Amino acid sequence: MPGQELFLITGAGGVVGSTGNHAARQLLERKLPVRAFVHRADRRAEELSALGAEIVVGDLRDMEAVRRTMRGVKRAYFTYPIADGLLEATTVFAAAGKEAGLEAIVNMSQMAARPDHLSPSSRQHWLAERIFDWSGIGVTHLRLPFFLETLIKFSADTIRTQSKIYLPYGQGRHAPVAGEDVGRVIVGVLLDPGSHRGKTYLLTGPRSFSMAEMAEVFSRVLGKPVQYVDIPVERWREILARKMPTYFLDHITRIAEAYQRGELDGVSDVVQQVGGSPPKSLEAFIAEHRKEFAG
Repeated sequence: MPGQELFLITGAGGVVGSTGNHAARQLLERKLPVRAFVHRADRRAEELSALGAEIVVGDLRDMEAVRRTMRGVKRAYFTYPIADGLLEATTVFAAAGKEAGLEAIVNMSQMAARPDHLSPSSRQHWLAERIFDWSGIGVTHLRLPFFLETLIKFSADTIRTQSKIYLPYGQGRHAPVAGEDVGRVIVGVLLDPGSHRGKTYLLTGPRSFSMAEMAEVFSRVLGKPVQYVDIPVERWREILARKMPTYFLDHITRIAEAYQRGELDGVSDVVQQVGGSPPKSLEAFIAEHRKEFAG
């Protein structure tokens, strides 16, 4: 174990999934020093500071800010939101890390990352992986389908008020994973980067579901009938366009199409093997967030 190794955690104030926040908290629970890079100083940053983290506020596309943040760091976690700017941020992080003598990076990617994907974000994540590979810094890529937390973001309101899940996923399947479990894998790799260097891991929950099967689980746990309603992708985009940016919409609509084709199906044991504990089940997640789903 690395003793007083200083760990740099980006995305420590993240929202959906909150992988950086979970990783930072789990390292701090082990009494390990954490430098938490956040985009803004808010309640999440204050909570991490109270737990003992060193807080740095900045933009991952700012070379000087990232250079300063890298001082004294040998191991780091990199994540970037589904927004334009990923390739610039990745290049800045790799360049600053190379200068600083960074030895290991855990990189958050996505299951759909490939050079020919119709989603601009998926294409950029594939390129971001290559940038880190070419940097010469030891890197481990983490790919996952969806977070369990996206069920709150996209469906909690309608489950609570209408007992319905409106999504354009057809008969496709996936095994959503909890942000907390991803955090454990991040920590597992950071504590022993040599064992994971150069590897790409798929992170999933314990079971793959269709949306109709998920609705059955919601019904059972909440004690009321919940129905999955399959809607056209373009209709979904129209609904979300009122409150979400175009880049994000372009990504999630293309991912919905990939979902329908079965491209997000798959189950792995990485959370157990690298993170050290079984991944959280859909049933347990719903029970933990009963207030959001049932009121």
